[in-house]
Amino acid sequence: MAEILFIIIIAFIVADYFLDQWLNYLNSLYWSNELPEELKGIYDAEKYLKSQNYMKAKHKFGFLTSSLSFIFILVFLYFKGFAFIDDIARSYTSDITLISLIFFGILGFAGDILSIPFQLYDQFVIEQKFGFNKMNWKIFIMDKLKSWLLAIIIGGVLLSLIIWLYNNIGDYFWLVAWIVITFFMIFMTMFYSSLIVPLFNKQTPLEDGELRNAIKAFADKTGFKLDNIFVIDGSKRSTKANAYFSGLGSKKRIVLYDTLIKDHTTEELVAVLAHEIGHYKMKHTLKGMVMSVVQTGIMLYIISLFIGNPVLSQALGAKQGSFHMGILAFGLLYSPLSLLLGIGMNIISRKNEYQADRFAGINYSAKALQDALKKLSVNNLSNLRPHPVYVFFHYSHPPLLQRLKALEEICLHTILLC
Repeated sequence: MAEILFIIIIAFIVADYFLDQWLNYLNSLYWSNELPEELKGIYDAEKYLKSQNYMKAKHKFGFLTSSLSFIFILVFLYFKGFAFIDDIARSYTSDITLISLIFFGILGFAGDILSIPFQLYDQFVIEQKFGFNKMNWKIFIMDKLKSWLLAIIIGGVLLSLIIWLYNNIGDYFWLVAWIVITFFMIFMTMFYSSLIVPLFNKQTPLEDGELRNAIKAFADKTGFKLDNIFVIDGSKRSTKANAYFSGLGSKKRIVLYDTLIKDHTTEELVAVLAHEIGHYKMKHTLKGMVMSVVQTGIMLYIISLFIGNPVLSQALGAKQGSFHMGILAFGLLYSPLSLLLGIGMNIISRKNEYQADRFAGINYSAKALQDALKKLSVNNLSNLRPHPVYVFFHYSHPPLLQRLKALEEICLHTILLC
């Protein structure tokens, strides 16, 4: 049975790799060095050619990294690499919790170390070449050290608790673990921006003035209580712009990248925030949280049905069953279901984006949101003509042209907004 599971795991990995390559190939069919008619008025010819070159560079690099990862995992599985790391962990201690922590620690740390050369190339060669990179070596090193520290503290504590629950609760392990993880997800949703983000970026309250007054006026108009508006120094790492909404209840806040403020008008910025407020007003944030909690509960229940079977560990070459080897094997076997769930979540997410766009278009200005989305896409050299199949599998947001078309329909029905 272990041999059959091993073959199934290999088959899933191979299928996943070739599916990704096929999707990337479909996307490449839409590349063009000449400005397509439908993008005129969004890109100029020079900027469009730059975006195509950027996509090609990212595509080639992505193909290299994914292919190397694919080869590495196959070789690692064939030569029982996970079992070897399991033996190393067991050589240090007999405590089952510590064995799992050491096992995942070695995997995580070694994997990240191996990926550093690729991260450096991506950041300091590709992103630098196309004018996006603002990061220096000091920031890169400090980010890496802080990420490792957070992984040890937060990941270590959470993993230790889950392992303890598995070894002591019995049949109801999945239920108690689900409650623990749910509380953790809610806590991080509420406090991520105030506890984690400051370790990497400086956030300052948006100063009084035209922009803050315009945002407050729109929030008051739509009955959205908003006191926390922050600006984050995203320009210390990249010229790319963004904005996001975080938190729940009194902890909710809107965060604007300084690069976004620099490149957009007040009307465009309010339109972007109107979109974010639309997500909250239509309870997309809450619904997303509920769906994530339900999905986690289903996954933990399925895990509880199989994790105790030593065949899972044996499929990866281990001599005896263990929590960490079982979880790893289960994760590899769970990948097709994870793919299907991801597609479903993307479909819902794209629908939510249309609804948030509509909220902003009706309650503020469809034209201003169109202008903001165009500017964001051009400044980020975004792919505005992705293949529909690629969109179906990977896009959490609708492609820009489809969003613009939907906003144009709002303009036609509510002409005074434009």
